[in-house]
Amino acid sequence: MIQRRSLLISGATTALGALISGKATASTRGSTPHLPPLRKGARLRAINPGTWIEPDTAFDALIDRCAAEDWTLEIPPSVTEQWRYFSGRDQERAGELARAWTDPSIDAVISLGGGWGSARVLEAGFEFPRRPKWSLGFSDSCSLLLAQWAAGLPGAIHGSTSGPEDQWQRTVDLLKGRPVAPLDGRGIVPGVGEGFLVVTNLTVGTHLIGTPWMPHLDGTILVLEDVGEAPYRVDRMLTQWRSAGLLDKVAGVACGRFSWMEDDIRPGDFSMEEILENRLGGLGVPLVVNLPIGHGLPNQALPLGQRARLDGRHGRLALLP
Repeated sequence: MIQRRSLLISGATTALGALISGKATASTRGSTPHLPPLRKGARLRAINPGTWIEPDTAFDALIDRCAAEDWTLEIPPSVTEQWRYFSGRDQERAGELARAWTDPSIDAVISLGGGWGSARVLEAGFEFPRRPKWSLGFSDSCSLLLAQWAAGLPGAIHGSTSGPEDQWQRTVDLLKGRPVAPLDGRGIVPGVGEGFLVVTNLTVGTHLIGTPWMPHLDGTILVLEDVGEAPYRVDRMLTQWRSAGLLDKVAGVACGRFSWMEDDIRPGDFSMEEILENRLGGLGVPLVVNLPIGHGLPNQALPLGQRARLDGRHGRLALLP
């Protein structure tokens, strides 16, 4: 059986006040300035805050994609270093992340790889500087995306560097400040909710509960996805979110792709969709499932912190200007 470890690593490797000391509140988020769009000549820095990747991994396709936009992507040797199953020791990875974020000439930070380990960088003492910056990642890097938004900083995008051209183009449009098309799924609970987007892998977000890096979810549109987790484990995690009160005041919930092994479900077990509906359908807010995001294709990019509208009747998630 393919284990969650290989699913996470392969999925993410192919995807190549209230600001710092506390969590952002609704009022501070509302006054957070927008980032200027990436323009020609922008400099991007690659990082690998989690699990090691093969030292002979080729990044030519991503470099070429950035070059087509007249962006320069810098890939330091540290992205392919290894310490046990991490890409370097915790302090080393934290240092690489800090250098990327504090360099005023770097306009965006892109996470390569995945697996696990990003939360250890936060534990090692990394703190986001007060200067906002674009960042791109998903999977294990959701810990950094969530922490960035919890620090009150805009610019975090949940998305992949790989995939088909139209998927990459959506990411480019977000980085350039252009409008993007709504995402369509299947409506489960009708109604319309509006709020700031919070997008995360469910497992990664669950392990940030109780830490300073988990943002407040009151009034937000929460989007969840996961890979390699059986329905009973998703049930257990969502029960934790409910019991911790995190879902009490959300404005809406949407689910991207949830994938698992067929033999994780036995006759008589709940299906994944039944678990999602059972745990998320009684919150009194719109619920949409099957959005095209998460591990696998397509993995359409979504920006944390941007206002969005979730339509539970039509199964649609749209970004608001």
